[in-house]
Amino acid sequence: MSSCNGNCSSCGSDCADRKAESLLAKLNPKSRVGKVIAVVSGKGGVGKSTVTSMLAVAMARKGKRVGVLDADITGPSAPTAFGVTECQGANEDGLYPALSRGGIQVMSINLLLDDPASPVVWRGPVIAGAVKQFWTDVIWEDVDYLFVDMPPGTGDVPLTVFQSLPVDGIVIVTSPQDLVSMIVEKAVKMAQMMHIPVLGFVENYAYLECPDCGKRINVFGESHLDEVAAKHDLPVLARLPIDPNVAQAYDSGLMETVDTECMNAVLEAVERA
Repeated sequence: MSSCNGNCSSCGSDCADRKAESLLAKLNPKSRVGKVIAVVSGKGGVGKSTVTSMLAVAMARKGKRVGVLDADITGPSAPTAFGVTECQGANEDGLYPALSRGGIQVMSINLLLDDPASPVVWRGPVIAGAVKQFWTDVIWEDVDYLFVDMPPGTGDVPLTVFQSLPVDGIVIVTSPQDLVSMIVEKAVKMAQMMHIPVLGFVENYAYLECPDCGKRINVFGESHLDEVAAKHDLPVLARLPIDPNVAQAYDSGLMETVDTECMNAVLEAVERA
């Protein structure tokens, strides 16, 4: 068009020269973030936040600078896992996340509430906006890997994260129950719709190991994850047991003390993303 000024944002015409506008939010100018990895689950209660914290700890042990963005606004738990209670401070440039004992940067809505037990009773768009601000207003200092602990499901917040943050890949956390197979399909299909690569699956609560004889007990029945993974040509990266010690460490803010060797294959997939 002869009258085109090259600014598609101010034009309503649907011409052949129109450029697609990016929905990505701008990272805080004072931040530096390498790869962004979202940890998702189709439903709640499968240990997604536990897996996120274990991934962060495992990557930090490899000498990488790591951050955890707690996008589960109505069910935040990252501060509990890492034993942090407040941010490092703020200035005109932005807000500095909390710092764990091991140097992991953590940002969560619970760090901003006067009472961590207070419920966050916000509508979807407000929640989604808060998550976006954790990207635009928080100063992530030289982070090599930022792990985003997503809320369960495929609602407003996952959509906002996938559209607003430059997500390099997602890890899907699941459990062995039959119902989960259908829910996992939803998570995979949403990632495909958003053109974000799925790095693989982590099956949590896969079994319970008897402390006396070492026998593995399938508490939730036989897993069907291999069938779902094969259908989508995706790997099962790890199968994690029910471990009371991990649960106790999480509740005590001591996740940086747990054994994370079981996450090695997941780390390799993240590094390849």
